[in-house]
Amino acid sequence: MAKTQLGARVDEDVAELARCRAADLGLSIGDYLARLVQDDASGLRARAVDAAGRFLAEHQQIFDEAEDGGQATRGARAA
Repeated sequence: MAKTQLGARVDEDVAELARCRAADLGLSIGDYLARLVQDDASGLRARAVDAAGRFLAEHQQIFDEAEDGGQATRGARAA
């Protein structure tokens, strides 16, 4: 498949994040960006975000209880 060069301007912190993440995955910046675009276009990212939202909605009470319990314990020890 023929490749086309694209150019984009982003903040330096975004560029550094892209470089680091691509390196973590063993990809070039171009391959990393291509993967992001393909995931976005296929709906994979949206499905993952939706699944995470459903998980949190179903289990929010457990997280809230754990957080409240941790704060109560810390406060009791400090008093």
